[in-house]
Amino acid sequence: MTRIHAKQALTPQGWVRDLRLTLTPEGRIAQVETGHPHPAAHDLLLPAPTNLHSHAFQRAMAGLTEARGPDPSDSFWTWRRLMYRFLDQLTPDQIEAITALVFMEMLEAGFASVAEFHYLHHGVGGTPYADPAELSSRITAAAARTGIGLTLLPVLYETGGCDGRALQGGQRRFGNTPDSYADLHAAAARLIAKGPADHHIGAAPHSLRAVTREGLSRAIALAGPAPLHMHLAEQVAEVEEVQAHLGARPTDWLLAHYDVAPNWCLIHCTQMTSAETQALAATGAVAGLCPITESSLGDGIFNATDYLSAKGRIGIGSDSNIQISLFDELRTLEYSQRLRDRTRAALASPDRSTGRTLIEAALQGGAQAAGRDSGALRPGAWADLIAIETDNHRLCKRQGDTLLDTLIFTGQGAQCISDVWSAGRHVVQDHRHIARDAITTAFRATLSELNQSL
Repeated sequence: MTRIHAKQALTPQGWVRDLRLTLTPEGRIAQVETGHPHPAAHDLLLPAPTNLHSHAFQRAMAGLTEARGPDPSDSFWTWRRLMYRFLDQLTPDQIEAITALVFMEMLEAGFASVAEFHYLHHGVGGTPYADPAELSSRITAAAARTGIGLTLLPVLYETGGCDGRALQGGQRRFGNTPDSYADLHAAAARLIAKGPADHHIGAAPHSLRAVTREGLSRAIALAGPAPLHMHLAEQVAEVEEVQAHLGARPTDWLLAHYDVAPNWCLIHCTQMTSAETQALAATGAVAGLCPITESSLGDGIFNATDYLSAKGRIGIGSDSNIQISLFDELRTLEYSQRLRDRTRAALASPDRSTGRTLIEAALQGGAQAAGRDSGALRPGAWADLIAIETDNHRLCKRQGDTLLDTLIFTGQGAQCISDVWSAGRHVVQDHRHIARDAITTAFRATLSELNQSL
């Protein structure tokens, strides 16, 4: 059995000193003990959260969409058009190389697992591969190569809008009918069954704009009690389109027609009224927040203060992967609340600092959204762990909640991550992923190919 020691650690009971964790050969936590000082102890040990929303292939687009186009009202929708053109270039080998880099960067940033919202299924022009799960297999291969925990979410994408218009251009690589999606989901589930015990399958109807009523119902049935993820209420134009065609705002319509439950994760939710915020929180579903991407695309600001006050659960994802940084996502979320309300320590509570509130919310919500038994240093949980060096000029040996606040709000916390374990797999050591050189070499070759073709 593996043993890991830490001078201080955050447990469900609060802060402890001189921790000793014992791990099972399968990668779960067997024992949590205190009072065991050790000369090789890590300065700080934290549970590692799940990145609950990622589109891995978009990492290769980072930096390509920051020039303003001819439209003075450049927006999410102009960004999306460039993304569709980009899609026409990607091969399966390139997708695997990009995904491996993304998963490696997530691990180095402190995420031990990822819920991959995977909607790129077919060849260029929408031509199906002989194996409907060809590109899903590239996601699972990248996860195996990097050692990250995986919840694979094959996405159902049927239409180009609420009016049922056909998919165009790059969208055709996403498209499935409910029947072909069922075949895809079954093939993806077989891939997951062959993988590590901490890998899971879920389902993901893309959005109310992109699925029919039949498709949504069938995706929900396929998921069963497993994770079910869907984009919801991200953009003003989306809200207006749904309201025009379905007769209600997206969140109101969904809650009126479906039994939203704790296994659901609704992504973004940046366009909700106060009443919708309260109603969604009451379902126990996780609001999947991606503050860096939401800032990049001008989506809007999620009402985190009211959602958490209503006992709602949130988690963090990196979405477009333009920047993969756990601590920066958390800081961006908090700062968005401060800017909107012109306040400070917006998400802090009387007994927990802002950083503690953010970290614990991301741990609980991410584990719930991924269907992963993790998010805490407790017996039986997967050993998803982050070790952090505090004896440096960035953290100055700070303790407890103050240390978490320093990690998040100085902008230098990621540089202090020394080790990461995913289900006991020790994949980041001495600040580097164990396969960093090979993964970055393959990614650079892929970007060289893409740069020539774009």
